[in-house]
Amino acid sequence: MPTLLLDRWNGLSVFWRIQIVGWGLFAVADLIGQRMLYQSYAIAGLRTAIVTVCLIAMSTAMRPVYAERAAADRVTAGTVGLIVLLSLLGGTAIAAAIVLVHERVSWIVPPEHRGLEEFLLPQIHYFFALVGWSLAYFWIQAEVAEQSERRRAIDAEAEALRAELEELRLQLDPHFLFNALNGVAEEIPEHPQAALAMLRDLTAYLRHSLDGIDHTVVKVDAEVGGLNAYLGVQRARFGDRLRATLHLEPAAASRRIASFLLQPLVENAIKHGRREQGIDLRIAIGRAGEALHVVVENKGTLAPAKAVAHRHRPGIGLQNVRRRLALHYPERYHFDLSEVGNTTEDKKVVASLVLEGEPCGS
Repeated sequence: MPTLLLDRWNGLSVFWRIQIVGWGLFAVADLIGQRMLYQSYAIAGLRTAIVTVCLIAMSTAMRPVYAERAAADRVTAGTVGLIVLLSLLGGTAIAAAIVLVHERVSWIVPPEHRGLEEFLLPQIHYFFALVGWSLAYFWIQAEVAEQSERRRAIDAEAEALRAELEELRLQLDPHFLFNALNGVAEEIPEHPQAALAMLRDLTAYLRHSLDGIDHTVVKVDAEVGGLNAYLGVQRARFGDRLRATLHLEPAAASRRIASFLLQPLVENAIKHGRREQGIDLRIAIGRAGEALHVVVENKGTLAPAKAVAHRHRPGIGLQNVRRRLALHYPERYHFDLSEVGNTTEDKKVVASLVLEGEPCGS
């Protein structure tokens, strides 16, 4: 039985839930007042039942009239006048109904309570009750409209976010594919076996990319799988000259991260790192509390600021990383690209990334 009542309650519209609760509370207060006035539960109960039914009927009839005004999302002087007029008519109708019942059921009001106040007091009392209901109706409608508008704005923002994230994702794959195919083309004349190995690793990488194309957020171990596939392509290209280590702490493996967020950092390290004695690359992914820490380190130096500023078309890698960080981790990330070491031989470029909390996205 309780489950059936709960199902029926959940099936009601918000309007009728508020009607039942609001007028129910009003009926309790009115019953107490009537009992104190007439010193009889029978009289108080009957009067309250009549009044409550009338109030529900009046407010339900007033609702469609108010609905058109509420759609305009503002209360004008005309609306206030309409509230006063309809509430006065409603209060008058309820007072008239009470008097009519008094004439039919003589015991409901003792003779000492008969007179002009028998009509005027209920009229004024229920006039204000209907005015209060009317103002509450407009206030609730305004709140509902504001919440709906807020939800629409949030949905639109989320949709725009997904579209922008997808656009940024699509920037990366063709960018990497272009570089990888250029590398394969360079290797085919002199090292066909290396070119074939690169194509196999490239196939594995693209399979990983396609598997996650509908997910802008993945687990860290899945992101590491993509990095390993990418490094496989680069190892086929550079051979023993690429010395890359990737360390993933077990505690960080199950955390979530924006997909393909780390590949541009690794790609930049390989592309711009010092190559005279081979490419030394270190990738470390760990966890400290709720924060994810990533370090990508390679031998080399940072390009001078003037050189970067005068590039005709700067690389999209770091731009992509910064934009995706702002979208996935708004005000919850720290990204630093620095140069450490004293001598040319010792100098390294370190990209450090700290990601707080869960990334936004799906």
